[in-house]
Amino acid sequence: MKVIAVIPARLASTRLPRKMLREIHGLPLVVRVYRAVRASSALADVIIATDSDEIFNVCREHSCNAHMTSPRHRSGTERVHEISQSVAGDVYLNVQGDEPMVRAEQIDTIVELMNHSDVQVGTLKTPAISEDLSNPNAVKVVTDFAGRALYFSRSTIPFDRDATQPRYFKHLGIYAYRKPALDRFVSLPESSLERAERLEQLRFMENGTAIYVAETPHDSIGVDTEEDLARVVKLLADRK
Repeated sequence: MKVIAVIPARLASTRLPRKMLREIHGLPLVVRVYRAVRASSALADVIIATDSDEIFNVCREHSCNAHMTSPRHRSGTERVHEISQSVAGDVYLNVQGDEPMVRAEQIDTIVELMNHSDVQVGTLKTPAISEDLSNPNAVKVVTDFAGRALYFSRSTIPFDRDATQPRYFKHLGIYAYRKPALDRFVSLPESSLERAERLEQLRFMENGTAIYVAETPHDSIGVDTEEDLARVVKLLADRK
């Protein structure tokens, strides 16, 4: 199975301006993500997909494989789809460019999930810590007994009405797609739940495509704010 990892990277972020080029221990964020993903031996290639000349040039300076893509894309998945049109593969990973704590073990887990031929779309979850439960930037997920996602939300799900203390899971920003699923995604309009939550994976679910979710013990932190950036800087220093 030929697996291509794609890291969508745009410069025009809103909550944390120019975050892809913010430095973490001497490396731009997007370069740190690229190097972390490259650590997995399960991948045939890793590609940064950007519409920014500045990001492209920084990637070249750090010997990262970068491709220029259309500025018209509305989502990272659309950017991954463009790469899939010119780079042949069996499975394409979408690794968020603001996830500098991604680990090779997480990549290996999602690739293993895609070894099941009936899985068209896959992603990851990890046990949620208490700080994540009320944080809208930490997306929560609930699944059925077969590992299929029932829903993703920025709200706390499930709601613990009778204090039964259910297990809560945080969704991690890594996706895997087979080519037909990618082709279908870009042909569909933005869905109502996707628009409400600002979570593009809900487009798949509203249109009947099952998303399978594998569990990993390794958490990750998406960098959306200055506070997130400071937290990642500290955690990576502690990891070293």
